[in-house]
Amino acid sequence: MVRAMHWATPEERRNLGQARRKQVGRQAHDELNTKARKTPPLALLERSMRGRVPALIKLKYELMAQSPFGYFRGAVPVMAADLAVLPSTGIVSQLCGDAHVRNLGAYAAPDGRLVFDINDFDETIRGPFEWDLKRMAASLVLAGRGSGHKESSAGQAVEKCIERYSALMRAFAKMPSLEVGRFQVHRLGQVAPVHAALMKAERSTPPHTLEQLTEPDSNKPGAPRRFKELKPTLTRVTGSQALAVLASLGPYREMLEPQRQHLLSFYRPVDVAFKVVGTGSVGLRDYCIYFEGNGPADPLFLQVKEEPASAYTDYLPDAHPVHHNGQRVADGQRAMQLQSDPFLGWTHIGGRQYLVRQLNDHKGSIDLPDLAGVGLQAYGEVCGELLARGHARSGDPLVIAGYLGSGDGFAEALAKFGSLYADQTEKDWEALRRSRKTRTKS
Repeated sequence: MVRAMHWATPEERRNLGQARRKQVGRQAHDELNTKARKTPPLALLERSMRGRVPALIKLKYELMAQSPFGYFRGAVPVMAADLAVLPSTGIVSQLCGDAHVRNLGAYAAPDGRLVFDINDFDETIRGPFEWDLKRMAASLVLAGRGSGHKESSAGQAVEKCIERYSALMRAFAKMPSLEVGRFQVHRLGQVAPVHAALMKAERSTPPHTLEQLTEPDSNKPGAPRRFKELKPTLTRVTGSQALAVLASLGPYREMLEPQRQHLLSFYRPVDVAFKVVGTGSVGLRDYCIYFEGNGPADPLFLQVKEEPASAYTDYLPDAHPVHHNGQRVADGQRAMQLQSDPFLGWTHIGGRQYLVRQLNDHKGSIDLPDLAGVGLQAYGEVCGELLARGHARSGDPLVIAGYLGSGDGFAEALAKFGSLYADQTEKDWEALRRSRKTRTKS
């Protein structure tokens, strides 16, 4: 016998969102309470370095010390703690977790077309939807300052971002759920920074990556190419370490869909390297495996990337339990992206957990100079649209739309928050630089 279950009606779901305004008003999102910091930012950063490759920790700090935006990219643990002490809506969706202007980019979809979407999910977790928006707001202000914009222009970019997010979420609330799941954001190629990323992605083919990362083996004429030595960012891995990386392909293959297993079976591993990537990920173990399929002209590169727990984990005790952080990242990516890497998966090496994905397959991201002029506001709108789609796919657009309602108060509040957090980031960045100078002198 089938038991009757109560399914919330659309009206009930929308009313639930409206009721959350009593928990935290839309205009109240302009607040930042750094006085509530229980742990200093530098101590949080130092704690996040535990378990990383010791020789690379200095490099990560150097990258973070280059600019306020560079610091921001590596300081997710700090912002996670800052967000956790603020009142939240409790309206949960899948979070990108590190929503900033450079974590959107172009890549090849399974059918070969170039798409543009959120493309970094190392910190992904289920949490209050506004946390992604607040991180994006701060990143737009910092990117605006870094690309020569006036403060008012950067603030307008945040407002445009949140206005487009809200408008699209209201539209999703009226659409059939199946249509929300396959909704595509159009006009992307008409936005200059996105067009620039798409052009980079078009050039970033597997043969291009082959030329960039590998070279002929001078000791063995006629042998397959091998990874270059570009220390500290790229180092060949041999011996037992390489064997351990290759052995991780076994459990990885088992979790792939049968058709992906079949495709991967045509590729044989040729060489292994250790690669330093990004800013936040520096110090984590990141391996690349070079495969050949139908000869040298058919390369495949897989990235085997260590995934520790999300920086938000300690602040979200009700989030789904995580048994494997590589799977957490893969599942979060699939939940938010319209189309994902067909080779996306996970594995383990020893006691460490890893994400597996393609490396540089038609990938391209924006650079801060791309956001000069009118590019920042137009790009802000794209960020808002893509976050809205990701949250609608993984959360409840009716609840979120019910909370947002109409009007500009929420967008104005997040623009103020973005400016406040950018100011605080600059102060924290200066503190990091002073601490590095003090250590150098001592």
